[in-house]
Amino acid sequence: MTIQSRILVTGASGYIAMHVVQHLLQQGYAVRGTLRSTKHEARLRSIFAKDIKDDRQLDFVTADLMQDAGWDEAMQGLEYVMHVASPVPSGKLNSEDDLIQPALQGTRRVMQAAHKAGIKRVVMTSSVAAMHDPRMTDNQRIWTESDWADPTQDIGAYPKSKALAERAAWDFVADHPDMELATINPVYVIGPVFDERFSTSIEIIRKLLRRDMPGLPRLSWSIVDTRDVAAAHLLAMTTPEAAGKRFCVDNGLLTTKEIAIILDNHFAEKGYRIPTMQLPDFAVRLFALFDQQARLVVDQLGHETHFSNEQAKRVLGWQPRPLETTLIDAGQSLIDLGLVKR
Repeated sequence: MTIQSRILVTGASGYIAMHVVQHLLQQGYAVRGTLRSTKHEARLRSIFAKDIKDDRQLDFVTADLMQDAGWDEAMQGLEYVMHVASPVPSGKLNSEDDLIQPALQGTRRVMQAAHKAGIKRVVMTSSVAAMHDPRMTDNQRIWTESDWADPTQDIGAYPKSKALAERAAWDFVADHPDMELATINPVYVIGPVFDERFSTSIEIIRKLLRRDMPGLPRLSWSIVDTRDVAAAHLLAMTTPEAAGKRFCVDNGLLTTKEIAIILDNHFAEKGYRIPTMQLPDFAVRLFALFDQQARLVVDQLGHETHFSNEQAKRVLGWQPRPLETTLIDAGQSLIDLGLVKR
């Protein structure tokens, strides 16, 4: 077969990055993935074996966001970089810098190495967390790519890390106009999982399938399919007009109850008892007195956050699949892998 350009995907063992790698391989591109260590390489090669048509299509290099070593070598012989690697909060942070510094310093390190290697364009995975203020509760507002989160305010470590890292990338290309940048800013990412190492964003599906939730809090989720996020990365790489633009990728908002009903309609006949009872807000607030996870969502009860995907559709020609497909495929993958039981 004829192999197209080789693309560097940073953080290739991450959830979104794995979908980016798979999409590129399926489209005939060669992929070089960066890993913090080689311990994940065999697992990734096994997962992508069915997507590789030529042994030359996939290779891995070791490079850490917090270390200079490996990045110059990783960039050699490439035209494009997809910078997907970024820390995701898991558990309690000792300080905000535990999350912010790897994201910020890692982005600067990748951009510097890319420029040094003469990379044509970098496509960076950011987030809508870099676009909006989570403290604002205007349910009618629609957030767009012209909006920015303010990291000087008390908005939380994760939004700060995404805003600062993306700003650093844009500042870099402003100082180096010979290099192009486009960013992909997804909402809550859900989709099929490859194995037990999946994103925390899939927990809502797993909890509903396992009936971990006695009822449904009045929460809303702006959702996008991981596979559509991966497709947006490739479109941002290949579309000339994408240079210099941010792209919010969002496929719409669903309440927890709407998600539960979709799953129940599909999986109930397979023996999965999905909770569909709406909990009153006072019950959630009462439960939050004794449960840390419940305390995290109390302030979001009844709140809706809306984003515009107009620019992604207009400039990239991006067309996401139906949300029902996203939810069902995510749930089925958890079942197929034995990660939920009836």
